[in-house]
Amino acid sequence: MYEAAETVSAGVPVALPLESVEAELIRAAQNGDGDAFERLVRLYDQSVLRIAINLLRSPDEARDVYQEAFLKVYKNLSSFRFDCSFHTWLYRIVTNICLDHLRRRKVRKEESTVVQTEDGLVDRISRVAEEHPTGDPERQMWNRQLSGRISLALDALTPRERTVFELRHYEGLRLRAIGEMIGTSEEAAKNCLFRATHKMRVSLETFI
Repeated sequence: MYEAAETVSAGVPVALPLESVEAELIRAAQNGDGDAFERLVRLYDQSVLRIAINLLRSPDEARDVYQEAFLKVYKNLSSFRFDCSFHTWLYRIVTNICLDHLRRRKVRKEESTVVQTEDGLVDRISRVAEEHPTGDPERQMWNRQLSGRISLALDALTPRERTVFELRHYEGLRLRAIGEMIGTSEEAAKNCLFRATHKMRVSLETFI
């Protein structure tokens, strides 16, 4: 993947790999270039928001995490030393903030997004998704009920189990990358995923 860089050679723009453009932006932002930091944010803003929504299942909380994450990036960018990829460093910040939110939920015993309706268990966040009027109503009802059961099963996981499960199955990240993001080994992330998957299967086996 390539993006036009600002540098030129003999008057001709040089197309650099995205990684090189990213590195230039990071160094410029570290030197106080606000425009470079804004461009760096735009490279990852949708990915950060998607991860936060997938982990927290709350658009409002996800937006809070988004703002908090990029504020931390801004404050700590000078400490980034390129000893790991920038996206790993950024996603580590995002997942740690999400983990804090999930742990606080456990302490507060926050109300679940899942509610009981005449159609069965429904995850309220699924109401945000558009429903096509031409779709099969019975299938839509079953999907809403399944979404509710999945959300309940996710709520029953520990914050770390839920994070590993979501990053693996919703983000498609490798276990080594997940381990780096949550500050543990690949083997520990694998064991955590195994426990989470087993709990999810037990929770859903009577429904599916």
